[in-house]
Amino acid sequence: MQNKNIILCGVGGQGTILASKLISAAAMRMGLEVKTAETIGMAQRGGSVFSHVRLGKGLHSPMIAPGKADLIIGFEPAEAVRHLPWLKEGGTVVASSAPIFPVSAMIGASTYALEEILQHLRDQVKDLVLVDSERAAGDLGSAKVLNVLLLGAALRTGALGLEEKELREAMRERVPEKFWELNEKALMYTSERNMP
Repeated sequence: MQNKNIILCGVGGQGTILASKLISAAAMRMGLEVKTAETIGMAQRGGSVFSHVRLGKGLHSPMIAPGKADLIIGFEPAEAVRHLPWLKEGGTVVASSAPIFPVSAMIGASTYALEEILQHLRDQVKDLVLVDSERAAGDLGSAKVLNVLLLGAALRTGALGLEEKELREAMRERVPEKFWELNEKALMYTSERNMP
């Protein structure tokens, strides 16, 4: 496998950190080197959260340079847009279409133009998968598996560079057993439900 540079970005409480740990654990099960770096300071307040995850051989730094990410997994569409400068040409973006409105938008001090944000992603990223995570949450019966839902969508693009078996095993090691069935359904949730 070629080295992979992956950025996960979202808002505090969406499960981005657990997702980065699942990717890392699955990669280590495959015998790959892993380097990670994360920013989590605002996680408890709904602020921006991101992780850099590098997989492969001969890695020297955990940080991904702008224009070098093979894959961006965006848990929130505006955060996916914010991280586009890190995406390499021809890179892949897998993003949730569901917004998390900032406080300023909720109190009317600013706007959140979701359709413009989604259109910007469509215009800028050739290899884009927008996941209708609200619909998926309804189908699965829980919004708490967004992280595994997006990992499953990323897995099916091939850009993640991991094997389903290893990702499933990593999930079973790090998620309480009572949530295994729900998370496995989220992992396998079909890409046919992705938004155009």
